[in-house]
Amino acid sequence: MKYPAFFDTTASITLYDPLSEALGAFEEGKITFSYGDVVKSAGHSCPTMAGAYLMMREGLKALYPHTLPERGAVKVFFKERQNEGTTGVIANAFSLITGATDSWGFKGIGGAYKRNDLMVFNADIPLHVRMLRVDTQAFVDVAYDPQKIESDPSLQPLMQKLLTKTLDESEKVLFRELWQKRVAKILENFDKVITIK
Repeated sequence: MKYPAFFDTTASITLYDPLSEALGAFEEGKITFSYGDVVKSAGHSCPTMAGAYLMMREGLKALYPHTLPERGAVKVFFKERQNEGTTGVIANAFSLITGATDSWGFKGIGGAYKRNDLMVFNADIPLHVRMLRVDTQAFVDVAYDPQKIESDPSLQPLMQKLLTKTLDESEKVLFRELWQKRVAKILENFDKVITIK
């Protein structure tokens, strides 16, 4: 399986998952997710997926400054409705890494290890996403703005040709290269596109 090198070189996210430890899935309950894992789940790499990944990674760092984040112990609030814009796509990525779900998620074992009811949409929050620790009620608000990273001017006309299915073979190759180059640039310059309050 071939993919861009930056999928592996982008800093990963490691969490402690008590459910994984209890059931013997991962030693000491430690789970590491890469940007590539998010791409596999979504089926594509784009500025939206990069933003979801960065909001999680940087938000979790701020929320758990001295310890590993706990998977299944973070409640996630989204400013937009579930079916608004790219919110559902971003929520899927958050679910993959944090374990949080709304009503459809894992209901736990004997009242422990619950993953459902940890996701809220259309929330009254100031930025795009709020991540709240269930144990301490501490939270961080996170925003993402990919427009701070300029795209190659060739991308827009190539995108139009992609949508009308008129790209020739050389243009397909160029579009893919430029598209992923922009995603890589966003991930590399995370401090410019992510705001945490």
